[in-house]
Amino acid sequence: MNKLSAEKSPYLLQHAHNPVHWLPWGEAAFQKARDENKPIFLSIGYSTCHWCHVMERESFESPETARLMNEHFINIKVDREERPDVDRLYMTFVQATTGSGGWPLSVFLTPDLKPFFGGTYFPPQNAYGRIGFPELLERLFTAWYDDRAKVLESSASVLSALERYASLESKSSRRESDWDEINRNCFHHFQSSFDTRFGGFGDAPKFPRPVAHDFLHRYALQSDDVVGLQMSAKTLRAMGEGGMNDQLGGGFHRYSVDSQWTVSHFEKMLYDQAQLAISYLEMFQFTSDEFFADVARSILDYVLRDMTHDGGGFFAAEDADSLARESDKHKVEGAFYVWTKPEIEETLGERKAPIFCDYYGVKAEGNAPPEGDPHDEFKGKNILLRAKSLDETAKTFSIAPDAVERVLVECRELLFQVREKRPRPHRDEKIIVAWNGLMISAFARAEGVLGEPKYLEAATCAAKFIEQELWDADAQILRRHFKDGAADVGAFAEDYVFLIRGLLDLYEAGFETKHLIWAEQLNDYLLQNFWDENGGGLFSSADDPNVLLRFKEDYDGAEPSPNSIAADNCVRLWHFLEREDLREKAAAIFEAFAGRLRDVAPAMPLMLASRMNFDAAPMHIIIVGDKNGDDTKQLLKVAREVFSPYQLLILLDDSSREFFTARLPFIAAMKMLDGKATAYVCRDFACRQPVTTEEELREQLGH
Repeated sequence: MNKLSAEKSPYLLQHAHNPVHWLPWGEAAFQKARDENKPIFLSIGYSTCHWCHVMERESFESPETARLMNEHFINIKVDREERPDVDRLYMTFVQATTGSGGWPLSVFLTPDLKPFFGGTYFPPQNAYGRIGFPELLERLFTAWYDDRAKVLESSASVLSALERYASLESKSSRRESDWDEINRNCFHHFQSSFDTRFGGFGDAPKFPRPVAHDFLHRYALQSDDVVGLQMSAKTLRAMGEGGMNDQLGGGFHRYSVDSQWTVSHFEKMLYDQAQLAISYLEMFQFTSDEFFADVARSILDYVLRDMTHDGGGFFAAEDADSLARESDKHKVEGAFYVWTKPEIEETLGERKAPIFCDYYGVKAEGNAPPEGDPHDEFKGKNILLRAKSLDETAKTFSIAPDAVERVLVECRELLFQVREKRPRPHRDEKIIVAWNGLMISAFARAEGVLGEPKYLEAATCAAKFIEQELWDADAQILRRHFKDGAADVGAFAEDYVFLIRGLLDLYEAGFETKHLIWAEQLNDYLLQNFWDENGGGLFSSADDPNVLLRFKEDYDGAEPSPNSIAADNCVRLWHFLEREDLREKAAAIFEAFAGRLRDVAPAMPLMLASRMNFDAAPMHIIIVGDKNGDDTKQLLKVAREVFSPYQLLILLDDSSREFFTARLPFIAAMKMLDGKATAYVCRDFACRQPVTTEEELREQLGH
């Protein structure tokens, strides 16, 4: 075993038995490189990364390749989910020098951590237009020993270019921005890239990008234009009906390989589940279509069943690869999820199997389209998807649609139980604060929209877990993640901002002021330690002498930019607590990224959604009453029944009155009328007449 055996990261532990003399990122590895004057090979990945597994099997488990690595390099492994700051720095280098990036990330550094060569996956021999990894090692150590001055010059030049890139991110554009025009530009981009046939934006592979739905839903309200809402609905429906959605167990896979949403890359990431659940909940609020509510429930129930720690936190991911049979030696992508037609027929029997196969598109030859299976990896295999409607299958078999639905429910349960006996994919059991914050938001919002107490309980337990295991209240320090104990790594900006948003959503679900108090504490710490005093906005990481540059994340991708959510958090806390300084911080974030938004608005759709919140007139709905009273619950239900992203919901009772009246003086005189729960609707701090009935509140809210 190598030095990774003492680590907690599942990704690092996967490599603990490699013949490579791996070291974890840290001073001991850096000092060894300096002492021996050797270049560093830095390998970055994560435990559910398919091509990371491939490169390990082909290269890092090879004694001959390991000999080359050990003799000529200091070899360091990094889990990108533990150290997103290290990953961002060297990923930026690889993208800038090669035009693309991904994982595994393979970077060669000088002993003082400056990059001089990088790429992603390298095969064991020259193939796919890529140099073989052993040959690459030989070329680079030869260059290091024979032409070191040129290597050092190159690394210094690269670092200088990266510094210029980072400094440009920090410069604020002073030209006044037309936010309506920027919003229109962003909308037109999504409109022009929309796949009108299958849904989604752009060509295959199709990745879910929930931040696009965040923007389109809010733009529909602002512009009174239903086109964006229609694009979002078509995409969410296609994803929910397709193979990217686990039709038996719930939860979404990482992306669709083909344009038709059939063949997936089968890993499941917590951050996808959290954000997509919210997208489906919002679409349900818009449409009242139970399909969207059902998909949201299936995501949340999957997380509760398979991704929840006994103490309440949520695990990071499940792998795409697994063994098809316990006796197999090598894992196969999607083995846990795919079916042959004979397997289904044997399980369901001759009466039910034809109905199930018709509805879910099961074929004897397999149902993967050529676009999604160019190497025939899924030949004879089926990815379950909703190929027909209930009415179409009912017509085929001359039975009623509700009878078809009953058969499908029975079939899904039978197949799920069979699948549970298969070898499971590896589960990364790190509990990452940032992703847990996103998931807390999803569960909290689900309780409000769906009215299911178990979701509020899940959100509350996760917040309590983070507070107990990863938050040092005395030192005001948050840790990045938990795995067999708290990590040594401090939290990053994304951990703070995603958790703050989760706590704000949790307050509006359960109305415990302690969640608002903690959110305010975390936000103050964040602004004190991550704020760029020169250019505005948040650095992604705290200052670290071993990370050569600090970046400010400005892309709303698979995960939102911390700056986009930080701006929205500041707006919400401004309205909750009447803190003018937080309004100013939000304005400074928008100003810092205004130039970027004018140039490439689609890169930051969530920032634009936050700006819409900033520009909207503040709207407080204050319910005065007993939290557990039926009359209070009915008024709360009305307040939550439609999509209204710019309202703040406050419950005023004996336990919270002192807290809120000290911060929002205009609510001090609010009280119950005639002993009944009473609602006050206030826009721009002007309040309408208090009401006590659902009908009156619905009328005031315009529902």
